[in-house]
Amino acid sequence: MNQTGFWNHPLVESAGYFSVVVLCLIVSMVIFELVTKYKNWEEIRKGNVAVALATGGKIFGVANIFRYSIEQHNSLPQMIGWGLFGFTLLIFAYLLFEFLTPKFNIDKEIEADNRAVGFISLTISVGLSFVIGASIS
Repeated sequence: MNQTGFWNHPLVESAGYFSVVVLCLIVSMVIFELVTKYKNWEEIRKGNVAVALATGGKIFGVANIFRYSIEQHNSLPQMIGWGLFGFTLLIFAYLLFEFLTPKFNIDKEIEADNRAVGFISLTISVGLSFVIGASIS
């Protein structure tokens, strides 16, 4: 099999997309760690369910955005570019959520294990990931 055929094989393409998305997911989690005032993985290790809900929503949201990007774009650079653009919109939505709730601080509530706020955060991340995904396709 020639090199062009090898790189275009569906198994190789799938492994490539998977690897790139996992890397992008790791980078996005690092960025979310910087954006939030609490330490996600430390709080999860301590059993903070609100942080686990919010973090799970972010992971689902990012993965879902990249799912749309893989589905709609023919090249790896396009997929990465649109996926990262979608991720940027998800970060913006998180910051907007914080801004639109002036009565309380989202990060403080999640850090204090307010599960209602953690669940709403999860729902916003998941819900908006579908809207963002549809808009980048």
